[in-house]
Amino acid sequence: MGEMTRYMDALIKDSEQLAMMIDSVPSVDNLDFIMESDALGHTVMDQLQGHDSLLGVAETVTLEEVNTVGAEVLEFISDFGKPSAPLPAAIVACVPKKVHIDGVGESSFEICPEEITESMKAGLEEPIYPEPELEVPKELITQSELEDLKVQHRPSFVPFKEDDVVKVFDNETGITQRRLSNGISVNYKITQNEARVGVMRLIVGGGRATEDSESKGSVIVGVRTLSEGGCVGNFSREQVELFCVNNLINCSLESNEEFIFMEFRFALRDNGMRAAFQLLHMVLEHNVWLEDAFDRAAQLYLSYYRSIPKSLERATAHKLMVAMLNHDERFVEPSPHSLEKLTLQSVKEAVMNQFVGSNMEVSVVGDFTEEEVESCVLDYLGTVSAAKSSNKEEHIEKISFLPSPSDLHFQQVYIKDTDERACAYIAGPAPNRWGFATEGKDLFNDIRSSSADEISAPANSGKTHINVRNHPLFFGITLSLLAEIINSRLFTTVRDSMGLTYDVSFELNLFDKLDLGWYVIAVTSTPSKVHKAVDACKGVLRGLHHNKIVERELDRAKRTLLMKHEAETKTNAYWLGLLAHLQSASVPRKDISCIKELTTLYESATIEDLYLAYEHLKVDDSSLFACIGIAGAESGEDVNDDEPELGLPGMVPMGGRGLSTMTRPTT
Repeated sequence: MGEMTRYMDALIKDSEQLAMMIDSVPSVDNLDFIMESDALGHTVMDQLQGHDSLLGVAETVTLEEVNTVGAEVLEFISDFGKPSAPLPAAIVACVPKKVHIDGVGESSFEICPEEITESMKAGLEEPIYPEPELEVPKELITQSELEDLKVQHRPSFVPFKEDDVVKVFDNETGITQRRLSNGISVNYKITQNEARVGVMRLIVGGGRATEDSESKGSVIVGVRTLSEGGCVGNFSREQVELFCVNNLINCSLESNEEFIFMEFRFALRDNGMRAAFQLLHMVLEHNVWLEDAFDRAAQLYLSYYRSIPKSLERATAHKLMVAMLNHDERFVEPSPHSLEKLTLQSVKEAVMNQFVGSNMEVSVVGDFTEEEVESCVLDYLGTVSAAKSSNKEEHIEKISFLPSPSDLHFQQVYIKDTDERACAYIAGPAPNRWGFATEGKDLFNDIRSSSADEISAPANSGKTHINVRNHPLFFGITLSLLAEIINSRLFTTVRDSMGLTYDVSFELNLFDKLDLGWYVIAVTSTPSKVHKAVDACKGVLRGLHHNKIVERELDRAKRTLLMKHEAETKTNAYWLGLLAHLQSASVPRKDISCIKELTTLYESATIEDLYLAYEHLKVDDSSLFACIGIAGAESGEDVNDDEPELGLPGMVPMGGRGLSTMTRPTT
């Protein structure tokens, strides 16, 4: 009965939340719902009518009915093997062709239908025990505990050092900035994008870049360990999950090369926002690290690594990344050797050493009041201990691109497969979003040295004009416009005109904290055309020198990005992205002008501005890296017999040095 009561309550809360958002449901979702309901002969009701109907029906549902329906629906499983059981339409088992066995390597996986059915029958004969009745917490921090914390920590908002102001509010964007006495920075924006719904993101500076040669993979495995455990304080994973279900909270914990992120989506009914802040407080103050969660996390990344050679795209992309970044494992999947060296204590220290007050920024966006959000911030973020700071200053080992000359600038991967196909990745260095390049070089010095005579106003000078070159977001704006133009040229040239591919794209990876970035062209083709496709992509990339950008191309790129920006400002998640790093000491060039002047910056950018940025995209032979992947029945011959075979177990030898593989290079 306890289970039924909990889940009925959650169902009603979810329905009520949907009813409250009736005016913000996208038209396409309503259209899909109407068409599906009509096709199935269902009565079409809007969200309010549906909620009223659910409330009426919920009162009549009994526990006996639920159990009866459950037994009927699942009878084909519970009575499997009995003559009276309904016959399943099919039994499908997804199994690997090969499995990795320690000490043996890759071995064939053998299984027959009888083994599967016998295993199912044996499982059904095992005794079944009822799930333990869990006590679902209504709150993770009681009022008396909160009062004690407030007495102990005396939370308060403190002035910004620059101008001694306690609260910064921008009228144009509606963004408020605050700073807590324990060093945590807070940004928030009140919107009506989604009725009584909010989102929150914690950003912690550091990420995988802080891993050193003795702790490769520690941050990424540590974050996964914390997520796998799911416990906080004295509450079990199951209790935390039910707490989130009851309060309509979705939560995720992730990391990348620069940062650790924790994101929440919550409803603002029945103290849902306070519940989300309580959970964040508990993760920061009373996190629990479990050995079995660490084992699962390490095993997960081990399986990721071993599956790389089985994917043409991952094998190709990862081989390129390893070469381009000079074998730096912080940008790829951790290897089995690195994973073996990790311990629960080492991954815990790698993650928690980054959770320092002044290194944390929290942004909140949603349909709440100023009083609601500031109360939660003071109560649950202001009472986070400030004394957690590590005396150890953050150290990031040098990151560098592979110097030229090298035989790793062009490589090939061969994988045996029944389908003949090919793909390729072409990449090269780029600045980061704020104009820094490798070795910490500040490219704004080069930009400012260009003569003022070169700066020309755009054609639509009737609009507000900003000198883009003096703005901290110069490279972020100009490189985004360049990416649109290059993408368009790749599509029309390599696909439409030359017919060498059915999919090609240009993507930028612009870091915020690290002093580097890169671009990647991804192209899919056939084995007979892929080399020509790579040459054509290089031609487009370098062709901007002689085939100059025209005003029509720039205008189209501006329209695309401005329309995308305008559409996405109607979502809370997009505003979270805009607020990111607004007060971060590790991203000092970002300020409120990067948000409020974004539209004007796009409109003001000129072709000359784009070429200034293009000069810092490295597209010459000594800087550019390419890797071609080919799959087919005849694949498998090493293209470079002079090189030693250093491939992974079970991996077909590759060109170059047979280095390993990873996911698509994105952040």
